Amino acid sequence: MTATLRAYHPADLPGIYRLCLLTGAAGGDASALYRNPDLLGHLYAGPYPVADPSLTLVVADERGVAGYVVATADSLLLGRWLDEQWWPALRAQYPRVQDPGDGTEDHVLVDRLHEWSVPPDPLYEQFPAHLHIDLLPRLQGQGWGRRLIETLADELRTRGVPGVHLGVDGANTGAIAFYERVGFTTYATYDWGRTLTLAL
Repeated sequence: MTATLRAYHPADLPGIYRLCLLTGAAGGDASALYRNPDLLGHLYAGPYPVADPSLTLVVADERGVAGYVVATADSLLLGRWLDEQWWPALRAQYPRVQDPGDGTEDHVLVDRLHEWSVPPDPLYEQFPAHLHIDLLPRLQGQGWGRRLIETLADELRTRGVPGVHLGVDGANTGAIAFYERVGFTTYATYDWGRTLTLAL
């Protein structure tokens, strides 16, 4: 099965949403956690190719999108765009709900989209860009993750962006090891995980 790294095409968006869900539980399949399979994508994947499609790259094979990186060059600017263009319709569509007590976590994501904000942070001075990257197991360990990061980093450099950051769940030790191999270092640690940074 031949895979190809290429620029984002609008037809890729459903595949990106699907992949976001299949890797949304610290790298594992989050399908059982959400009744609505789109919520994770609404928060962590969908806005990026809509706001700036040139900073989304995909790895696709005959079975569809199997890997992607989505990014913004300016986290504060994206935050303003989200407030103006992305969140209003979703907040109207998804009113807050109570925990149904059945183990699903849709209510957590709905709360998050209602509360989402991007306050100023000293981090953004040196590392204004941020990214999300996901790969299905069938592509892992073959260099695709490194190629996605390197190709994105080249594009950010052409824009004069000094650095990029990301957040990673502390339970996702495989991802942390990968990021460290491609040059990221730990900027801060939290109860939920870490912020990692890469100077460009």
